[in-house]
Order: sequence, then C-alpha cells, then structure tokens
Amino acid sequence: MTFIDLCVACGRAIADGCKAVGRLLARMVRLTYRYWWVVITCVVIGLAGALYYTRCENLTYKLNAVALLNGPSIQQFEQAYAPLRSGRLLPEDASITSFVREKTAKAFTTYRVIDCLHDGNADFIDFKHKSKPYDTLNVQMNDRLCLQFRLKARDLERLPEIEKGIMEYLNGNKPMQQSYASYLSNLREEVRFNHAQALKLDSLTSAYYFYNVSSAQPMNYSGNGVNFYGDRRIRLFLDQIYEQQKHLQQGDYRIQLATAPVVLENHFTADPKPVNGRLKYALLFLVLGWAFGCLIAEIIDQRKLIASWLRQ
Repeated sequence: MTFIDLCVACGRAIADGCKAVGRLLARMVRLTYRYWWVVITCVVIGLAGALYYTRCENLTYKLNAVALLNGPSIQQFEQAYAPLRSGRLLPEDASITSFVREKTAKAFTTYRVIDCLHDGNADFIDFKHKSKPYDTLNVQMNDRLCLQFRLKARDLERLPEIEKGIMEYLNGNKPMQQSYASYLSNLREEVRFNHAQALKLDSLTSAYYFYNVSSAQPMNYSGNGVNFYGDRRIRLFLDQIYEQQKHLQQGDYRIQLATAPVVLENHFTADPKPVNGRLKYALLFLVLGWAFGCLIAEIIDQRKLIASWLRQ
C-alpha cells in the first residue's frame, strides 16, 4: 500500500463517519418531530437537573495559592503532597484528614511557576502543563509551586481550617524539616557574610569623610540619578555598594519568609468562575436530555419489533 492509497482509505473512512453522523442526526430530528412530547419532557427534566446541580450552594470553585519552598526540593514536596491527591496514607491525627476523606476538599493538584525574565520572580503559572524542564525561556522555578484544590460554595467558610490543616500536614513532614534546617543554617550564614561585606565596603568609603571637612565634599550625581557627597573616587565603589545592598535586602527578606519548610505567599483564593457553571451545564444537560428523549422515542417507535423479538 502506497502513501496515496493510505490517504484515500483515511479519506473514505472520514467520509463514511461523517455520513453516519449525518444519518444519526437526521433520525433524531425525525424522532423529535414524531414524538415531540417525549423529547420535550426529557429536555425539561435535563434542564431541571442542571439547575439543581448548579444551585448556588453546590457551585464548586478552584482555590489557588503559591507555596514557597524553604529548602525542600520539588520532588520532596510532591512525595509529601501525594497522600492529599489520593486521600490515602494520611495520618489519623492530622486535621486535614477528615476534610480529604469526606471529600470536602478534593482534586488536589500542583502547577509549576514560571520565571520568564530569569530574575527570580514568578511571572505566571503553567495551568496547562505546557512548560518543559529543558525550556530556557520559560524557566520552571525550583522554590515555588502553585497549589490547587476544589471546594463547594457551602464549605467556603471552612477554608481557613482547611488551609491551616494543609500547612500543618506539609510542615510536619520529617524529610522536609531536615532540608529546611540545612537551608536555614546556610541562609543565616549567607546573611551574616553579606552584612560583613557591606561593612567592609562602607569602611572604604567612609574613610574619606573622616579626613575631609564637609565644605570640601562636593555633591555629585551617579549614572542612575542618585546623588552622593564626596570625591569622585568614591564612585568606584558605588556599583558594588548598590549590588551588595540588593543582596542584603534579598537575604533579609528570604530569612523573614523562612519561618517553616513551606509557607504560602498568599492565602488560598477562589477562582471567580465556578467549575460547574450554570450555562455550561445547562447546555450539557440539554443535549443529554435530547439524546435520552430520542432514545426513548426510538424504543417507542420500534416497540413492535422489540416485542416480537422478546416473544421469540
């Protein structure tokens, strides 16, 4: 079989499938016309079911929060998070266990956080799982993950308890606690080193001020628009001072956030659009009601053949 023969065979199969779908739709239209009272009844029942399923208290929302990992790797976190996904192997004394087993909170998932500018700041969350580990443009961050689960509207008032239970369970994981202890020790050493380097740079620039009177210290402007007082020779240290100050701020900020192996950068917030939106499910139940009504109409139309087959 050549490639052309294969294309012809595929084209014929697609054409036959389209013809079969067309014949089915035509048959359903004829059944709807002949047994309209049956089809309309099923459609109305379907719409009523859709309205009941999408009532306000039964609306289901996705809740998202970005978690900062202070030491634990992505693999360690996923291993600790796996029992929340499956609902198994959860400790009996954990407060989150009852919410997971009762299906109050369900569909626990994680998404990678993407850093497009390579500046250490999160740019967007890959909800469609399109990013790859080897992508050099959309880099997956190693210290952040987006956590998501689903919760019904009637249970939203219990969200603080669920969030607290999730964090207590994750931060009680022994391997992540060990990674956190090592990370915190290294971070404190890094902050101490940055402060020591800042003092050395400050001593190089401040010596000029001790040996020169204030009237002999003219005001100059650096390239980034920041003014400073003193001789132009001090400008040799300005870039290093600004860079060191940036490291100081980042280190102090990181050590303030490193209060636990996993901390949330923001509380869990609900997506404005519910998972079971009323319009979407109304259309879905309408189509299902129409198909079910046509099935019943077909049974009524073929009742004599069915009865004769049963009597055989």
